[in-house]
Amino acid sequence: MDDTDSPLHNIFHLLSSAGYVNAATPDTPPSHKITDAISWCIAAINSSVITESIEEGLRSVGCPHTLRSSHVRDLDTEAIFPVIQWLVQRVSSSQEFRHNEVSYFDQTFGEGEHKPQQFKEVEKTEISIKMLRGNLDELNQRKMNVVKQLDHLRERINKEGADSGVQKLIYLMTSFKKLKRQESHFQSNCDSKHIELQAEISELERKIENGWDSESLSDGLHCSFSDLLERLDWTKKQLAAKLRDIVALRRQIDDLPCQSEIIQYEHRLSELYAQIQGKHQQTHKYYATYNALLEIKEFMLKEASLLNSIISQFQEAFGSPDSRAKLVHSMEGIVKGSQQKLEKVQLAFREEEKNLTDFKDKYAAAAGQHKRLYSFLKAFQVECAKNEKLECKVESENC
Repeated sequence: MDDTDSPLHNIFHLLSSAGYVNAATPDTPPSHKITDAISWCIAAINSSVITESIEEGLRSVGCPHTLRSSHVRDLDTEAIFPVIQWLVQRVSSSQEFRHNEVSYFDQTFGEGEHKPQQFKEVEKTEISIKMLRGNLDELNQRKMNVVKQLDHLRERINKEGADSGVQKLIYLMTSFKKLKRQESHFQSNCDSKHIELQAEISELERKIENGWDSESLSDGLHCSFSDLLERLDWTKKQLAAKLRDIVALRRQIDDLPCQSEIIQYEHRLSELYAQIQGKHQQTHKYYATYNALLEIKEFMLKEASLLNSIISQFQEAFGSPDSRAKLVHSMEGIVKGSQQKLEKVQLAFREEEKNLTDFKDKYAAAAGQHKRLYSFLKAFQVECAKNEKLECKVESENC
């Protein structure tokens, strides 16, 4: 399949169309680019949002889709694409709104030279208030649509029964509550913005009544506007730096192994240690067998040489009494040497028995230690399982 038709390519194409310049960077991993792009979109939609996770940032801008850090890390395009699509639409809307405001500002200050500068500022402020009221009316209209859908659903439930529409009712009730929260939040923002704009109108009217020069008033407004833009840019830079630090820290946290991975590593190392120990014992047994057989071979060779020597001397011993005495003396030397070798073998045997006893004692102590460590390991695994269940429960409650 061509790369241009892949879901990741579609996601990066959407981000590029929204103005995210790092979407086509080849050296950055896709998961890191998606994380940075989501942070950039959140900052572009609402520059006052400062969060430490993707979930909180998406909730703060009102994203209706659910996305977790694990989805981005695993490149789950089915979960990522709707979130990116929604964010790009919001960014485009925000950019269009800002472009309209700038256009209106340019038209207000560039056209209509026949009006005094003070009245232009008052008209601009009043139009901003009207735009806020229009947004509030739109939100109220959405609320009324949801209420109408609820009423229609109640009628269908009464006619067809509760089982056929209960899922849709739950969804609409959730949407209705979410819209009410958004309405309350938006209403409070509108009220605060309205108070600020009314204060600005009063200040402009006071300046008009006091006879301020239109040119000086325009210069003052330009200076204030420039200061606000500088503060906005500085805040965006601080937010971007903070988000980069958060993303870098989160990457470091993701690189650390979790508790389950540590337990898997421990089990694997234990298995490898057991295999190495078994192979070592087997090799040691082979060496011991080889040494024992080599020693038996030496004894058998010496025995054959001794027998050959006795046979050759026995034939000569019948010739004279001196030869018989020499044979007896030689046999006594052989018996004495054999006795010494027997004593050495018995001494080595006793040492081996002593070493065997010591090894048995060490084995018994090691077996007792193994039982205690096994009981500690089982208790530790039980506690780890409890902690994992508790973390899953807390995560599900947060979601």
